[in-house]
Amino acid sequence: MTTPDHWRKSSYPGPDDGNDCVEIATTPTHIAVRDSKTPARATLTFPAGAFTPFLSALKGHSTVTDFAKLRG
Repeated sequence: MTTPDHWRKSSYPGPDDGNDCVEIATTPTHIAVRDSKTPARATLTFPAGAFTPFLSALKGHSTVTDFAKLRG
């Protein structure tokens, strides 16, 4: 998948996160996620069917630090 050009910013930057959010872009077959603070850095790309399980795994983890812990 090539990196999409149209990104949407999360409408909910959790408490204490200020304006630090994730951005999401979709294509018919994939969903891409990136950090809004550093959009030129790495992008996570998922086949469309894998995105919902990813979101389920993140529930209860609202910060980038929590996500880093989840990654290991």
